[in-house]
Amino acid sequence: MLDFAIFAVTFVIILIGAVLYLYPSSRRASGIPGLNPTEEKDGNLQDIVSKGSLHEFLVGLHDEFGSVASFWFGGRPVVSLGAVAQLQQHINPNRTTDSFETMLKSLLRYQPGSGAEVMRKKVYEGAINKTLENHFPLLLQLVEEIVDKWASYPKSQHTPLCSHLLGLAMKAVTQLAMGSRFQDDAEVICFRKNHEAIWSEIGKGYLDGSLEKSSSRKAHYESALAEMESVLKSMAKQKGQGSDQSSFVKCLLQANLTERQVMEDGMVFTLAGCVITANLCIWAVHFLSVSEEVQERLYHELVEVLGEEPVTLEKIPQLRYCQQVLNETVRTSKLTPVAARLQEVEGKVDQHVIPKETLVIYALGVVLQDADTWSLPYRFNPDRFADESVMKSFSLLGFSGNQACPELRYPIFTGVNHL
Repeated sequence: MLDFAIFAVTFVIILIGAVLYLYPSSRRASGIPGLNPTEEKDGNLQDIVSKGSLHEFLVGLHDEFGSVASFWFGGRPVVSLGAVAQLQQHINPNRTTDSFETMLKSLLRYQPGSGAEVMRKKVYEGAINKTLENHFPLLLQLVEEIVDKWASYPKSQHTPLCSHLLGLAMKAVTQLAMGSRFQDDAEVICFRKNHEAIWSEIGKGYLDGSLEKSSSRKAHYESALAEMESVLKSMAKQKGQGSDQSSFVKCLLQANLTERQVMEDGMVFTLAGCVITANLCIWAVHFLSVSEEVQERLYHELVEVLGEEPVTLEKIPQLRYCQQVLNETVRTSKLTPVAARLQEVEGKVDQHVIPKETLVIYALGVVLQDADTWSLPYRFNPDRFADESVMKSFSLLGFSGNQACPELRYPIFTGVNHL
């Protein structure tokens, strides 16, 4: 869980695997420059494995064949887009539901979405915003607790940063999602155990088929999934009081979603939210720790905007440099290296025709370090996000504006307890 490679591999396998799980195969070649299948059954899977990750494979693919390139995943043709201009051509007419949420649900054996999913996504996003606003003091409290804990350590003592920030993320996300029940550390520990069992098998077990071959692993996975679903279902049925009434689950219920829909959306929120929050915090602290100049500028902004007061929702928009730091953290770390969409109808990018039912990969990790889009792309430089054109490119990729994840819109983990 704490290894960034494990997270990246799991994430990209979810994106690819779920589309293949949901939709029938197509043998039509795209005619787009790219690799022929290395093996009839696996396509270019062995080439991906040899590179160590899908991201590294895509870097080599686009270096060789340009910004629009193709390869094969099993018996299916895949098109990868590796530049901002080509992504813009494809995203504009094809932005509907969130691909990550849809794919994660499919691998959890939940029913694929329909036209009603667009409205359901709005309910989901509204529930996230409402939950974060209602629980902002709780988030501040949890962050301050861990900062106080670090401050109490002798300077010579090792701080298990990854473990602590994962614990912080899980405490925060579970209480936001399901309320005061998860103030109990025993509940959080149980959740963490089940979370790890589910998240690891969703990717690894699906790709190599090993989950189906191991009865013990499959039983462990299904038991963990059943336990988490049971908790979410029980929360959906409880009337709740106080803070529980403003939890994510209760906000969904107030929007008249069914208990089944609430359970599914709650599962996505908790599974993905913990990993994304933890890794964003870990990378942000890492980059701050190796750049004293960025530390100083961020500190001075916090003092200027907040004084001796804690951060508030009203003050967050004024923390512009803090937002730049988080944006650059996402870009430099390639926190989300890949996204994917299914070509629902025949489309076109540049002169290339993309056939219906082709899986289209958004090679975000390639784009985020493209020298034509970002000057000195491998350098951590938050100042680049003071440029309006840079923010426009970043927003196009889904990392800012209304499409941004809540971790980027509510940057309290970086800004709290600054004095």
